[in-house]
Amino acid sequence: MSLTAFMAPNAVQDEHIKYVVSARFVDEKTKEPIEWEIQCIDSKHDEELRKACTRRVAVPGKRGQFTKETDYDKYVGLLAVECTVFPDLNNVELQNSYGVLCADELLKKMLKPGEYADYLEKIQEINGFNESFEDKVEEAKN
Repeated sequence: MSLTAFMAPNAVQDEHIKYVVSARFVDEKTKEPIEWEIQCIDSKHDEELRKACTRRVAVPGKRGQFTKETDYDKYVGLLAVECTVFPDLNNVELQNSYGVLCADELLKKMLKPGEYADYLEKIQEINGFNESFEDKVEEAKN
């Protein structure tokens, strides 16, 4: 077997996905909901996000011992920001319109709780977190 299929130029590239996050943001002309554009990130970038959301915590009753604790809510919020291509969540004018100073706070302010939860679920899905290993094995068998 050849390894050429695994070479970077031969790997199928993920396309940006269009997704309606909220029916509240509509096009001025068509009055149709505006689609957001989202993308998948690579595992290296994901690891960096996880590390940014992880801190050392002392183990109670164990002097000098620590464990790692990941703030999952912060992680998925930052993941959503990194995967959002449009709208530009880092746009200062957009952030100012909602009275926030950073992209992850903007996302939370823009969306209703249910919309935010649905969006986080979609972001995790496009990054491959929706299927278990067993599901993939079963799919490969068929």
